[in-house]
Amino acid sequence: DLIDRILHWLFAVSVLFLLGTGFLPILGIQFEWVTWHWSAGLFLLIFLVVHMWRAWIKTRFRKIWFGLADARLAVSASEKPGKYSPAQKMMHFGVTIMVVATLVTGLVMMVKVDTPFWERNPYLLDTEVWGVIYVIHGFAALFLITTVMLHIYFALRPEKLMYLKAMFSGQMTQDELGENHDPAKWSGD
Repeated sequence: DLIDRILHWLFAVSVLFLLGTGFLPILGIQFEWVTWHWSAGLFLLIFLVVHMWRAWIKTRFRKIWFGLADARLAVSASEKPGKYSPAQKMMHFGVTIMVVATLVTGLVMMVKVDTPFWERNPYLLDTEVWGVIYVIHGFAALFLITTVMLHIYFALRPEKLMYLKAMFSGQMTQDELGENHDPAKWSGD
């Protein structure tokens, strides 16, 4: 659906913007990044809520989560997946965990920042707890950098370009579908 492709690109822009505003200052590029960073995080949260609401309404949760059937499919040389391959499902799971980790820790960290919604309170939690929150947030962000690089790399590989084209057009040819997926398993996705 067009809305799903738009949400994908909004996720992509948000994550890239968050990674840029989070890591460029570490690399020595100085700018007023904090407000831009937490604002982009709130947009990412909104996009995530909309995405989850749409997935819930369409009852597509079970179609994207990795399960035993996917483990069997991953080692099968002859069987083709439905809409999502085991690799796509595992990547979705990893990205989901890391985005939720960064969002939850980021929301907690926002109490240390003055916003239009509240005044900062850096003393809400003990120093050790803040340390754990920062470690989780940083680890998840580093994981997301790696995942974004892998995602772009695989999207640009010649044998995977059909997926990139489909993310723009919403379509793939019957030949592409038949070569890479089982159309009978695709139905209902």
